[in-house]
Amino acid sequence: MKFLLITLITHVPDPISGQKMSPAQRLRDVLDKAVLAEELGFDGFAVGERHEDPFISSSPPVVLSNIAARTSKISLFTGVTTLSLLDPVRAFEDYSTLDNLSGGRLELIIGKGNGAAQAQLFNVTTEDQWDRNREGYELFRLLWESEDVTWSGRFRPPLDHVKALPRPLQQRIRIWHGSATSKDSVDLAAGHGDPLFSANVIQPVEPYAELVRHYRQRWEFYGRRPEDALVGAGTAGFYITRKSQEAIDTYRPMFEARLQFARRAGLPVVFESMEDFVERSSALVGSPEQVIDKVGRHHEQLGHEVMHLSADADGVSPGQQRRSFELFQSDVAPVLRQRIPSRPLVAQQIPEVPEVPVG
Repeated sequence: MKFLLITLITHVPDPISGQKMSPAQRLRDVLDKAVLAEELGFDGFAVGERHEDPFISSSPPVVLSNIAARTSKISLFTGVTTLSLLDPVRAFEDYSTLDNLSGGRLELIIGKGNGAAQAQLFNVTTEDQWDRNREGYELFRLLWESEDVTWSGRFRPPLDHVKALPRPLQQRIRIWHGSATSKDSVDLAAGHGDPLFSANVIQPVEPYAELVRHYRQRWEFYGRRPEDALVGAGTAGFYITRKSQEAIDTYRPMFEARLQFARRAGLPVVFESMEDFVERSSALVGSPEQVIDKVGRHHEQLGHEVMHLSADADGVSPGQQRRSFELFQSDVAPVLRQRIPSRPLVAQQIPEVPEVPVG
């Protein structure tokens, strides 16, 4: 199994101290977490894309380019790139540049996006966002793989024998399709032979497992070998300590803060108590043994090879978070890597280039 850290770069007060970083501090914190992720042996780091409060993750390629400059091995993910909002040509230019700067370590997770701000900022509505996502994906893929593109569609001007620059380092980039409920996204992924990344965050695992089963069915429908399908999945929260009750007691104030925010905002509440959240959600809160057991139970439902954990502190101190990550890498990751075989990420397939002597 492979493990990513992910952030949507929320910009909110700390749920325990009430202190709030400046945007500059928060963004620097993300860079530091990515460096720590590589240092501790995580396989990838993902930056989401959102365009409304309380997020400041509107420019993933800019953030990931900074991370690329400070790291050398870790895979760089988007989580997700909202192609429904972007001009595919401009998105290609940004991500092709990042692909070159990172030495070919880039992997995209795309999705149609959500949130009311989309309609206000980009004039993208629930009625057309899926069609925009599909069209954006198909043009983006074409631009990446061809130096001579002639194309026409619904949502941007046509192209006539264009060559988009810079040409990417990877001849064919791996594009994951992120989905929580959309069968359209699942079908698009299966049809193009792309992997699926299940959200697996808001609800218990069952609806996500149903969507993954649909993906695998469509994968075979398109004539593909079942064993070639590739699935990733998210987690709703993360904090581990040697003793289960210590982890739960430490995480409880964060859960209560989330619960209060959801109720104030009129959002649906799925898990009413900390105990229910730990038991039925995808959150990994507890001892190493409990985390290993829970990931195994979810793997039985999803068959996933890649999993993301939150990179955000969510109310614990930097020292507590680091110790939690270290414990995961020492006591959890080796067991799961052995029990759940997985294919390498793109960055792990890059051959090492010998250094050229100077002088």
